[in-house]
Parts: sequence; C-alpha cells; structure tokens
Amino acid sequence: MNLLHLDASARRASLSRELSATWAKRWRTEHPDGGYHYRDLAADPVPHIGEAWTELCDHVMAHRITEIARYREAARTPAQIEAWDVLEPLLNELVWADVVLIGTPMYNYSIPSSLKAWLDQVTFPRMSLAGRRFVVTSARGGIYTGDAPKAPLDHQERYLRDFFHGHFAVDDVTFIHAELANARIDPLLAHLREQHEQSLAAARQEAGR
Repeated sequence: MNLLHLDASARRASLSRELSATWAKRWRTEHPDGGYHYRDLAADPVPHIGEAWTELCDHVMAHRITEIARYREAARTPAQIEAWDVLEPLLNELVWADVVLIGTPMYNYSIPSSLKAWLDQVTFPRMSLAGRRFVVTSARGGIYTGDAPKAPLDHQERYLRDFFHGHFAVDDVTFIHAELANARIDPLLAHLREQHEQSLAAARQEAGR
C-alpha cells in the first residue's frame, strides 16, 4: 500500500494540515511497510496548464488513448515535451498511490488554486483510477453541512466528490471537515466558537481513529 499526501493550505499552521498530518500518521502506523510520499502544493506550487498541455490532452482524446502509460506518446513537439516533463512526475506519484490524502481549506466556497492546478495537470480524458481511495481533510470558515443556510454554497466537497467520480472513476472518498474556523478570529462569529471547537474535536477524532 502506498500513500500520496498533499497539502494545499496557504497557512503553514492550518487546521487542514493538522488533520491531514494526523490521518497520515495513523495510516503509516497501520501500514509500517507502506510507501509514503508528501507534496506541499502551497510551498512548491504546481504550474498552471498551458497551451501545450491542451495539445497533449487533445491528442490523447483524438487517438482514444486510455492507458495512462501511453500518455507520453502525445508529447511530440518541444513545447509538448516540456509540458510533459512538468506533469509526468505528478502523474507518476498519483498512479503509484493506493490512497490519496488531501489536506485543503475551503477558499471562497471552493478549493485553493494550488489544488486546482494539480488536478488540472494530472487529469486526462477517460482516465481511470478505479480501486483507489481518496481522503480529504478540510477546514471551512463557516458551516456547510446538513441543512445549514450556506450548504448550497459548498463547492468544495461537492466539486471534489464529482471530480473524483467523473474524471477518476473513484467513489471511495472520505471527507473530514472542521467547520466554523473563522469563529477563532472573527468577532462577529465569536458566539459560534464553542460550535467550532466541537466540530474540530470531532474532526480530530475521526482523523486519528
């Protein structure tokens, strides 16, 4: 078993990082012989895709290439080869993993651009990562679960769940949320601090069990 661990928060001391570290520590204890690779998408940003990447994608689609090991065939021009050299190690890390752990905050109802850039780089038409598991630990400033008024604005979990299913054919996805994180800072949310602490405690427990 191999674990790919990604963090995307711009904060070095973030709750999503804390939760992902807790989950990773537990996994590595349970799988002492398992492989582990860590990538910090905020500290070491993945470049955004460019035109050459779109050409790689078009070639894979036009030639109905579904085997990930054959994607390199699409790199023919110098610009395409340069784009391939950027994405190949990212893709290899993803394919290598049996479990992908992502620590991410919610930014503006969605995910950080650092995580989106990584997703764009490693995703090709009709690719399948079936059989793998994804775990997402997140921190959100408000509350977006259940029948909360802002639940319809959750484009973080909904987007990632749809992405993993639609692009990777993966339905084995676990989300661990610490909500109302802004109550730690915003005076207008101070009355919700206890509710935040309860959410964080539950997330810590789930990540560590």
